[in-house]
Amino acid sequence: MNTLTDTKVAVLGAGTMGRGIAQIAATKGHETVLFDISGDVLAAAKASLEKVFSRLVEKERMTQEEVDATLGRLTFTSDLKDVAGSGFVVEAVVENIEVKQSLFGSLEELLPTDAVLASNTSSLSIASIGSACEHPERVLGVHFFNPAPLMALVEIVPGIETAETVVQETRALIDAWGKVTVLAKDTPGFIVNRVARPFYGESLRILEEGIADAATIDWALKSIGGFRMGPFELMDLIGNDINLKVTETVFEEFFYDPRFKPSFTQKRMVEAGRLGRKSGKGYFAYGDDAQRQQPVEDKELGQTIVDRVVAMLINEAADAVFMNIASPKDVDLAMTKGVNYPKGLLAWAEEIGLSTVLERLEVLQEEYGEDRYRPNPLLKRHVRAKNSSFFS
Repeated sequence: MNTLTDTKVAVLGAGTMGRGIAQIAATKGHETVLFDISGDVLAAAKASLEKVFSRLVEKERMTQEEVDATLGRLTFTSDLKDVAGSGFVVEAVVENIEVKQSLFGSLEELLPTDAVLASNTSSLSIASIGSACEHPERVLGVHFFNPAPLMALVEIVPGIETAETVVQETRALIDAWGKVTVLAKDTPGFIVNRVARPFYGESLRILEEGIADAATIDWALKSIGGFRMGPFELMDLIGNDINLKVTETVFEEFFYDPRFKPSFTQKRMVEAGRLGRKSGKGYFAYGDDAQRQQPVEDKELGQTIVDRVVAMLINEAADAVFMNIASPKDVDLAMTKGVNYPKGLLAWAEEIGLSTVLERLEVLQEEYGEDRYRPNPLLKRHVRAKNSSFFS
């Protein structure tokens, strides 16, 4: 694969993510094919991208000549044969393992032998996707975050069979697109979707216990914790159905580890059709005349909420390092660049004090008697070593 601008790029799936990746590739000078089986989806993608580029001209971020050249490099097609000759293919289709395997299996005969097949999956096994190919050594995960043109982070995820040269070439290509890349092991949720689970899960637990309502939890984590969005407004934005599906997938793939156990509240919200912004109602109501729930701005209560949620996030970040999912640097980079956390979790742990974080987890485990709160061995080792750092 040629890693710079003379590589033909094919993007499979013209939904929001696919069209965003295609926008990046075409803007960076690649001949780009955007494929989808639906003509209506392709038409919507074309109209959406033309609108995006028009706005960029209005904001003087691109000239009309640059836009015309970029659109000239884009091909919209429902014929899979048009991806022939591509050196880099990214699939961004539905999160279904059978669909992805079938698609990848049908691609190999159309592509050069050195072409790379990348999946934008957020949680499915790269090894499993690659098993559908005669040459799984050229399959890997390249996980963008939504919206792809704006979000800096991309997780690079090699499968068991992925060749090291493919990892290096792909990372060089995505770096050349101006993205921040981190390397993650092929495990459920990779870095971000795995480490972020307690942000939602522990907040839901606090809600279910009646310690605080959704508005108060959101207020605490934003005003005291410094998070850009609270967990409940973020779940409403993502879609409670999507968030539940990711939670269920991670829980199942981790062999039902209680750390990732889904919430009954989350399930009931989906069953009731309260999916969030897209349905007009989730944890909060949306619309011009919607009444927004007001938080209880109790600083002591708020600090308790923040301490509990952040301790659980730090514990999960420590586990990602402990299990060699990613380096401490990449874990912190992933959480700040991928989901805009106010600080890297491991750096935050050292700022709080590792012994303090450990004590908070031990108190929770003693109180509830649940394996959910077990402190990670790496955190305990650093505390025993005294003045030890995740980064040394």
